Parts: sequence; structure tokens; C-alpha cells
Amino acid sequence: MSKKQFVSFITGGDPSLEATRGFIDILAEYSDIIEIGLPFSDPVADGDVIREAGNRALAAGTTTDKLFTLLKTVDFPRIVIMTHLNPVFVYGAERFFSECKNCGVYGVIIPDLPYEERDEVSCFAEKYGVHLITLIAPTSQSRIKKLAQNASGFIYLVSSMGTTGIRSEFSVDLEKIVAQIREVTDIPVFIGFGISTPEQAEKMRKISDGVIVGSAIVKIIEKHGDRAGEPLRNFLKEMVG
Repeated sequence: MSKKQFVSFITGGDPSLEATRGFIDILAEYSDIIEIGLPFSDPVADGDVIREAGNRALAAGTTTDKLFTLLKTVDFPRIVIMTHLNPVFVYGAERFFSECKNCGVYGVIIPDLPYEERDEVSCFAEKYGVHLITLIAPTSQSRIKKLAQNASGFIYLVSSMGTTGIRSEFSVDLEKIVAQIREVTDIPVFIGFGISTPEQAEKMRKISDGVIVGSAIVKIIEKHGDRAGEPLRNFLKEMVG
């Protein structure tokens, strides 16, 4: 890979779909991949910051169909949707991935999808040419190589145990996990969960193919609402360097 990648995350529809559309344009200036959270009432992988963003988006009337409609107006090659199993199954798994294809979605992340049940949706992901992104957590120790062998698009390496959210330090030996992954695949490995400062981002870039930043971006939107454009741009400039 020629350069380290930067992946940014926002919650779709927070504080409104119109605002999200504008934020995507800003993120596109600094990001190699843009990850968009599909708001859901019971997001098991999310910490308070992203959970509250989802609640705001739902209160603003954001739905799966409305988010897909918005994404059809976006001209960016690598959009990834972060969702949960329930919204996918409620929408209809095949219909969901078909719409992803129609919107030009690059990949889908489903953090509560057990590896043993992956085939229930991976068949549709493959049918419509959408990457089903693999998450590898510190608790995956005995299965890291197995998970990595079947990865598609990129691997989302979770920096620490628990839910999403800003962290001051990372105690897991991430360098060791990256080395284990690279024994079996050359798919890019991006580290996410808790990265919020340029110093943290640089540290993670040194041991991986790139970083994923979410909660810190969502907090800016929480603070500034639909006027978050300029603060968001300033933050991204710092993070990308």
C-alpha cells in the first residue's frame, strides 16, 4: 500500500440528513474511506457518543430507505455502512445488499454478526459485489487467523475491548495482532475504536495500514450541530497531517 489510509465515521442523519450530506463532502476531502452509521435503537457495539448520535438521527426521522436515497447522491468510491443485524433482517438481507450495490456502497460492517452465522448475509454481499468487512477484536485471539483468511475489503481491528468511544490509552498488543493477521492475508488492516488525537493516529499508522476515527468526529457534530462544517474540517486537517 502506497500510503496510510484514513477512515472517518459519522452517524447518518445526525443532526439531519441534509447536514449529513454536507459533512460527507467535507470528509471526502480528507478520507480514503467514509463509514456511515445506520442509526438503530439498540446498537450493542456503540458507546454513549455514537449511541446518542443515533438517537438524534432517529428523532430527526432517519430511516434505512432515506439513508440509501441520500447515498445515491454521493460520488465517493468507498462508502462503508456500519449497521447491526436487526436492521438488515428487518429490511430484508438480500434487499439491503441490493440497495447497497445501487448506491455504490463499498462495504458493510455488522459488529453483532457472529462469525458462525456469517453465511446468512455473506451470500448476498458476494452476489451484489459488496464487501462484508471483518472485525477482529482483542478477544478473538484463538481465531485471528481464521477470521483474517476470510476477510474482504479490509480488516477492522478493534483497538480495545468494550464499546466505541474516545480513549486515553490502548493496553492491547496491537502490533502482535497485526503481525498474526499478516501471516495469512495482505488485506489492509485498519485500527479503530477510541482514536481521537493526531498522536494516537500516528502511533496506530506505524503498526497498521491506517486508522478509523469515529467518536471524536461525532462529538464535534454533537457540539456544533449543522454548523459543524468548519470545526470538522479543522479537526480532519490535524488528524490527516
